[in-house]
Amino acid sequence: MRFQQTNRGSSQSAEESTEDSGSAQHTVSQLESESPLSNSTHNNNKASSEQSSEPKEIMASAANHQPKPQDKRRMAGSAAEKEGKTLDAKTLRRLAQNREAARKSRLRKKAYVQQLESSRMKLAQLEQDLQRARSQGLFLGGGNAAGNITSGAAMFDMEYARWLDENYKHMTELRGGLQAHLPDGDLRIIVDDCLAHYDEIFRFKGIAAKSDVFHLITGLWATPAERCFIWMGGFKPSDLLKILMPQLDPLTEQQLMGICSLQQSSQQAEEALSQGLEQLKQSLADTIAGGSLSEGAIMENYMGHMAMALGKLANLEGFLRQADNLRQQTLHQLHRILTIRQAARCFLAIGEYYSRLRALSSLWASRPRENMIAEESATGLQVIHQPAVHSHFSAF
Repeated sequence: MRFQQTNRGSSQSAEESTEDSGSAQHTVSQLESESPLSNSTHNNNKASSEQSSEPKEIMASAANHQPKPQDKRRMAGSAAEKEGKTLDAKTLRRLAQNREAARKSRLRKKAYVQQLESSRMKLAQLEQDLQRARSQGLFLGGGNAAGNITSGAAMFDMEYARWLDENYKHMTELRGGLQAHLPDGDLRIIVDDCLAHYDEIFRFKGIAAKSDVFHLITGLWATPAERCFIWMGGFKPSDLLKILMPQLDPLTEQQLMGICSLQQSSQQAEEALSQGLEQLKQSLADTIAGGSLSEGAIMENYMGHMAMALGKLANLEGFLRQADNLRQQTLHQLHRILTIRQAARCFLAIGEYYSRLRALSSLWASRPRENMIAEESATGLQVIHQPAVHSHFSAF
């Protein structure tokens, strides 16, 4: 009996322990489910999974809501319309003027680039022609060999041809402005442009003189008829004033005194430059002729005299520069003495005179030489007495 009770007691205790363990496990699981720490961990895991999916959804929605180009243009147009409503008429007119000025500036820049490209092509073609003429031993008019024309002289000839084309346009504007009786303000702009155009050719001559002063000072860039009246690579200011005075009537007494004073000062400067050039020529001849001119002269003596002659030839550039400065100052002084309409007539008269000289050269070059040779052989060489130089000036 005691043994059975023991077994029964042990079985009961085992069942109780089993029940207690089951209830304990149930209690632990219940506590874990009800614990705030487990709930927070579960919620964090769920939130992290939701947050990982949120950027994808945001990027997709942002891509769908990107403004299209049409929407941007529409928004810009509406903004411009709102801004235009707030701008007054004066501001709008100024903006339109700025746009027009920018458009004209682009057109001028494009034309200038095209002109530079055309000049470059012409220069390349001219260099090829010169090279071909040099290889064939040909000679150009004026007695200079083609090989003796420097690149600086060729460039100046091209620039001078372009300058003549521009000068023709200025003369056309002056003639049209005078005939249309433009106001003095509008006519002043044309006259100032014409004066600046003459300043440009003096600048070109100063650059070319450093390369080939003989080409400029002898007038090889001008036509044969122009070379008849050339003085140190250009016109004589005193002679120019003789041309212009009949064209500027009526002149006031003060204007007449100013032009006479300018003519007198120009003549004095011309005489001083001419005397200086003559002294330079004489000194140059003495230097070259110094020592022995025999064929067996010592080479060192010969080279020494040539070096001295080269040093004196460098002074030619200074004489040409001073003569151009005198011509430029004469034009500017005339511009200050005369009224706007008189200055327009002055520049128009200068352009017309040299245009007639160039036309005379063309007629002379295209004259029928066969008939002239036959007449000269039949009647002999006749000397034709030409009228004085100033009679040419009163032709227009």
